[in-house]
Amino acid sequence: MFQNVHKNFGFGCMRLPMIGDEVDKAQFSRMIDLFLENGFNYFDTAHGYLQGKSETALRECLVARYPRERFILTDKLTEPYFRTQADIVPFFESQLRACGVEYFDFYLMHAQSRGNYDHFKRCRAYEQAFELKREGRVRHVGISFHDSAEMLERILTDYPQIEAVQLQFNYLDYEDPTVQSRRCYEVCRKHDKPVIVMEPVKGGSLVKLPEAARGIFEVLGSASPASYAIRFAAGFEGIFMVLSGMSDLAQMEDNLSYMKDFRQLSGEEMAAVWKVRDAFLGMPLIPCTACRYCTDGCPKRILIPDLFSCLNSRRGYNDRNAGALYREVFTKERGKASDCIGCGRCERACPQHLPIRELLRTVAAEFESGAQD
Repeated sequence: MFQNVHKNFGFGCMRLPMIGDEVDKAQFSRMIDLFLENGFNYFDTAHGYLQGKSETALRECLVARYPRERFILTDKLTEPYFRTQADIVPFFESQLRACGVEYFDFYLMHAQSRGNYDHFKRCRAYEQAFELKREGRVRHVGISFHDSAEMLERILTDYPQIEAVQLQFNYLDYEDPTVQSRRCYEVCRKHDKPVIVMEPVKGGSLVKLPEAARGIFEVLGSASPASYAIRFAAGFEGIFMVLSGMSDLAQMEDNLSYMKDFRQLSGEEMAAVWKVRDAFLGMPLIPCTACRYCTDGCPKRILIPDLFSCLNSRRGYNDRNAGALYREVFTKERGKASDCIGCGRCERACPQHLPIRELLRTVAAEFESGAQD
C-alpha cells in the first residue's frame, strides 16, 4: 500500500517521557531503539505536540541517530499556524527544520472538522499540500479528523486525492454519537481510504480501568488492558496503522509484546471488550483524552485535562487522593476550575466537542466546596 512501512503499529509522539517540562531524551532514545529493533518504523508528530518539543526531540533522538530510510515520519498542518496560503510553505519548512528532515512521508491536514475546514479551503491548504507532494517534499497527503461521518464524507468527496485518514477509533467510541468511530470508519471504507487509528486507548482511559470493568479482563489472563484496546482497533479491515502514545519504556515493551506477532481478538476476548465498554457507559466519567489542545490558549492557565482526571479518579476509582492532587499539584500554581472566565477557546479546540465550561463548573463544585478529603 505505502512503500517502506513496516507492520501496522506506530509510535505516536504526543505523550513522550518527560522530566519536568522537558522530554526525557535518554529514555525516548531507548524507546526508539527498541521500536526499530522490533521491526516497526512509523512515527507521528505535530508542531503543537509538547509546544514544539516533540518535533525537536525526534530530530535529536531519531533523525540524528538513524538513516532517513529507516523510518517513516508523519507531521501535520495545524490551523493556528497559518492565516493565509502564503503562510503554509514557510511553516512547513520550519517543521522540516525542526525535525531535521528534507521531506515528510505523510503530511496531514490536522484535526479537520466543521469548525476549521472552511479555513483550510479558503487558504487552499489541500492544494498546497498536493503541490508539496508533486515537488517531492511530501510523499503522501492525508487528514486527521474529529467530526461527524457526514463531514468526513464531504471532505473526501471534495478531495478524492486524499490518501489516508487518521481517525479516533476505539471500542468505547465505536458507537458514540459524538465521536462516531464506526460511522467514520465506514465512510473511509466506502472511499477506499486506509485508516490510521489515533486514541486506541482513549488517552489512557482504557488502560486504567474503573473497578467495575477491571475484573472482566482479568478472568481472561494476564494480558494488559491496553492490549485488548489496541488489538481491537488493529483487527478491522482497512486499518493501515494503529498509533500508541507511549510515555515510558514499560508501555513500549507492553505494546511490542502483542503487536510484534499480532493476532486478532478471539470471540471470548471481543465479548469481554463489549462488557468493559458497557461498564464504562454506566459511569459518570468525562470522556477526555488528555490531548491538551484546550490548555494552550487558556487565558487563566487552567490544566483542564488534569482537573477532569481528578474528577474521574474520584467518581470512577474512589480515589481519596484526588482532592489533594487537585489542590496541591494541579491548581497550586495554575488556575482553578472556578477561575474559568467562559471565553470558550477550550471548547473550540476540543476534538471531543466537550462542554468544557459546564464541566469545569462541576469540577469546581466537587473540589472547591471546602471539603479537604
